[in-house]
Amino acid sequence: MTNRIAIFLALLILGLFLADHYLFHWGLPLFFARQFASLIEWVSFWR
Repeated sequence: MTNRIAIFLALLILGLFLADHYLFHWGLPLFFARQFASLIEWVSFWR
């Protein structure tokens, strides 16, 4: 992955979170935090 692609992806994700906050009110950060917590539990099960 080049720096240009990484910066583009970071800006895309940041733009999605900003659009969620100001326009849509979907609660994406909370959704992703819950999904990440579930992923951590699932991965720790296989440890």
